[in-house]
Amino acid sequence: MIRALTLAVCSLALALPAVAQDGEARARRILERTPLIDGHNDLPWALRQAHGSDPFAVDLTANLKGSTRLHTDIPRLRAGGVGGQFWSVYVPASLTPVEAAKATFEQIDVVRRMVAAHPDVFELATTADDIVRIHRAGRIASLMGIEGGYSIDDSLGLLREFHEAGVRYMTLTHSRTTSWADSATDAPRHGGLSPFGEAVVREMNRLGMLVDLSHVSEETMLDAMRVSDAPVIFSHSSARGVTDHPRNVPDSVLRLMAEDGGVVMVTFVPGFINETFRAWSAARAAEQARLGSLEPGDPAAVRAGMEAWDAANPVPETGVADVVAHIQHVRDVAGIDHVGIGGDFDGVPRLPTGVDGVDAYPRILAALMAQGWTEGDIRKLAGENVLRVMRATEAVAASRAAERPSLVAIATDDSPD
Repeated sequence: MIRALTLAVCSLALALPAVAQDGEARARRILERTPLIDGHNDLPWALRQAHGSDPFAVDLTANLKGSTRLHTDIPRLRAGGVGGQFWSVYVPASLTPVEAAKATFEQIDVVRRMVAAHPDVFELATTADDIVRIHRAGRIASLMGIEGGYSIDDSLGLLREFHEAGVRYMTLTHSRTTSWADSATDAPRHGGLSPFGEAVVREMNRLGMLVDLSHVSEETMLDAMRVSDAPVIFSHSSARGVTDHPRNVPDSVLRLMAEDGGVVMVTFVPGFINETFRAWSAARAAEQARLGSLEPGDPAAVRAGMEAWDAANPVPETGVADVVAHIQHVRDVAGIDHVGIGGDFDGVPRLPTGVDGVDAYPRILAALMAQGWTEGDIRKLAGENVLRVMRATEAVAASRAAERPSLVAIATDDSPD
């Protein structure tokens, strides 16, 4: 009896990898017909930081896992079944708005040169139909998204120039509150959107630029959804109902997504998807700040202290199950038509086990199918929901084609002293 039970357990253990492989193979077959569209990848910034903004300085045609810190390369994009990628043209919120505008255009240039360097793999896209056509041709549709409204330097003219350059979404804030919109991770100043912030959203609607609410406060989310005639997106956010991080989307907003028509693209950042990791990360940041105040001007002492803290406080484990829990929660609260994927690869120092590169998507989709997700559900999650939102946004823009560009300017105090 014991021997039979042992043999059964061993057989099950051997069968599990095969089941997982079968699920991943099934996911890849789905992605051959439906483009997986990821909402946020920071490879352009990683190229800027580590490789002088030169797409030829690193061999993206090679699998770079283990040889560089990059999460993204062409073999892993292919293995992951990626059909459409929003490349983030991120610049830090610490820049002045003028510096941010310049650096954002430089980031757009990085994306264009990366695409030009690999024309057999990438092609620039600006519409939903572009994504479908490029995917059918066997290439990866490459779109661009601004991460932080400070990049427009309070100028609707600059917003229009970014759209003309190919940008198809703008995240209204990043980590800091702007002069017209409140961030989720900074002190509020406007109670959501200022009047100029509302004008920004309306002009984005007129242009056909997706309104991205990742990083913004709950009040900004609600204001943007009220003002926008097009559905909104969250390009890389998870569910606050699972992990209580201010960067995540609260259930109160998720419940509005069906009425809005938008999509929440779940991200894989460990601190956003696992409560234990979030607490560990906060404690680590507090310890680093404490050591910095005790040892000002002595970075070696701070570094030694942090090494000791890290040794005593191992990094909590996160994995595919954490990602799946957030995807499932968004589906349960918002509905299957309002969930997508936005990994934030190459924008974070750590990733969950099993989700360490852009080849991870079939693994995630297989885990969802093992929980009962149908092929139709997977198609919606992978790309159909995003394509629907893009087409709705394009339709709003088409309906306003006869409107003149907005000349609204941010309110300033120009009175003499």
